[in-house]
Amino acid sequence: MLQIPFYDPNKSYEENYDQGPYGDFADGKVFNQEGEPQVDFLGQKVFTPFGIPAGPLVNSKFCKAAFEKGFDICVYKTVRTAFFPCHPHPNILSVKVEGDLTVEKAQEKLIADNNYSEPLSITNSFGVPSKEPIVWKEDVKKAISFTGKGQVLVLSFMGTVRERQSPEDFIADYALAAKLSVQTGAKVLEMNLSCPNIGNEGLVCYNLEMTQKVCQAVRKEIGDIPLILKVGYYKKEQGKDLEELVEICENYAQGIASINTIQAEIIDKDGSQALPGKSRARSGVCGACIKWAGLDMVKRLKQLTVNSQQPIAIIGVGGVIKPEDYFEYMEAGADAVMSATGAMWDPNLAKEIKKKS
Repeated sequence: MLQIPFYDPNKSYEENYDQGPYGDFADGKVFNQEGEPQVDFLGQKVFTPFGIPAGPLVNSKFCKAAFEKGFDICVYKTVRTAFFPCHPHPNILSVKVEGDLTVEKAQEKLIADNNYSEPLSITNSFGVPSKEPIVWKEDVKKAISFTGKGQVLVLSFMGTVRERQSPEDFIADYALAAKLSVQTGAKVLEMNLSCPNIGNEGLVCYNLEMTQKVCQAVRKEIGDIPLILKVGYYKKEQGKDLEELVEICENYAQGIASINTIQAEIIDKDGSQALPGKSRARSGVCGACIKWAGLDMVKRLKQLTVNSQQPIAIIGVGGVIKPEDYFEYMEAGADAVMSATGAMWDPNLAKEIKKKS
């Protein structure tokens, strides 16, 4: 049964940032964990390798609530080197998908509305908003202070595509974002590569030459801090690309988080563009309908990393709505699992997983 989401889709991003979280995430009740954390997550001991990925935890208040509800790995929403506005409201809608949102089905138009029902799938279109570094750096430090025993905060960052920007400028912006992120004291960083590439050539993670250059520049800035590469779904015909991504990770990072979303054209019941504004005809879809893709990536990454010279942590993301989904990901080879949509509508998801573990 869906509960009141901790991020309210009916309110703007700014209202959520200032007034949230909502529902049971706002009740202040703390889930107490006993004993000693035993699971290693990139050098940090956690009770359960489960948490919330970059996206819904928009500031330290949301992170604090997530930690209190037993989500042991929380990723602070992706930050940038300068202020970046959010897309116009609405930013979240319920998407009607029968079964899996396959690669083929994602080429069709999907109907969205405000009626959220199970099995829950949504589209989210925020445009990766960011406060100024002077704001988010202090807030990340506050979020880190809220971590309990057996918990860790991961900070996600990215470079920004700008007009008349050279590839070198784009790489430098990623490096600066990494440098600023280190200054927060975060013990684990995540580099968002599942965002637009310079020149509108798709996602950064699909341009492996750019990915390699960005990783190289970022590693110089962060020293030996563990780094996760956040990527999208690689189609079966991109098998060689996935192999190359793993090689890049071996050289510069310690983990791969996959997937983000699957993009599709989103319309309302009348056939009009559902999300207002330029360049928003297509939007990322997440939730139950993309679990197949997240699991597929975990299995393929497990095969590719089993003989890696350097250990690579596999973080499975996508369609984790109920406890059974977490265990399915772990059985597929994930070292950690995260839930965004599921966690938003079920504040007790982490506790339910811990009880069944």
